[in-house]
Amino acid sequence: MRSLLGETAGLVAFVKTVETGSFSAAARNLRTTPSGVSKSISRLESLLGLKLFRRSTRVLTLTPDGETFYARISPLLRQIEDSGDIFQPEHGATGHLRVSLPSELARLLLPAIFTRFVPLHPGITLDIGTTDRHVDLIRENYDIAFRVGKLEGSDLMMRTLVHLEMALVASPSFVKTWGPIDHADRLRDIPFARYAIDGNAYPIRFADGATMMPAGQVDLDTGTAIRMAAVGGVGAAYLMKCIVQDELDRGELVQLLPGVKLESPPFQAVHAFGRMPTYRLRLFSDFIEAEMQKHALT
Repeated sequence: MRSLLGETAGLVAFVKTVETGSFSAAARNLRTTPSGVSKSISRLESLLGLKLFRRSTRVLTLTPDGETFYARISPLLRQIEDSGDIFQPEHGATGHLRVSLPSELARLLLPAIFTRFVPLHPGITLDIGTTDRHVDLIRENYDIAFRVGKLEGSDLMMRTLVHLEMALVASPSFVKTWGPIDHADRLRDIPFARYAIDGNAYPIRFADGATMMPAGQVDLDTGTAIRMAAVGGVGAAYLMKCIVQDELDRGELVQLLPGVKLESPPFQAVHAFGRMPTYRLRLFSDFIEAEMQKHALT
């Protein structure tokens, strides 16, 4: 097989087609024609001796070989594209960043991003996804994701920005109904609005390493939904204190067992292994770290 180094146009056309979803959209991105993109990919397929796409009149999808090839090639092309932006340019940071933020922390961070980061760096464009789901950085083409908690067995590059304080909270009406919660053992007697992903509920984690699986009638997959359930009296909740601080200040929620020490999970910046952080990425990550320091455990 001939070297792939002579098929740069085909590699770029292939990756852009995957990212944009069609030959036409890739052509617009590359300032060429759809037929030119299609021919470049056909040459690449001939060189590889395999099909990268399933083509029909209306649908263009990756074959299993295409998925494997994209996962390998996309990070390499991204590194080449970003290689000139590793160092601080004299004219300021430029380029695009695709970012994933947890939904409830996005609620805290977006005002600062909009009012301070964006005006300060007009050359940087942002695509921000707000979800508690752990996105696939490579396949979904994210430059960086911010996540709460320890990541076990991950091959991703991680940097801990801060540690966050957790809290057990409930509405005043809930406490009135269930009585005072004056000991950790009482947590087993009350219902919780639980955090659960794919049917698996998360336990309460204490600072001494102990865990307790709360009971509950409602399982939810976002901090936003759990906070709303707690305010509505559906159950107690185990949440980052920073995302319920306003409700605590207004008396819509009360903190349960404030003297009990809970585990303080890390808030981490995550990017794919082998990707050199660009200057714009470091700027954004440092900005998020500084903002989260305001909500960190003291």
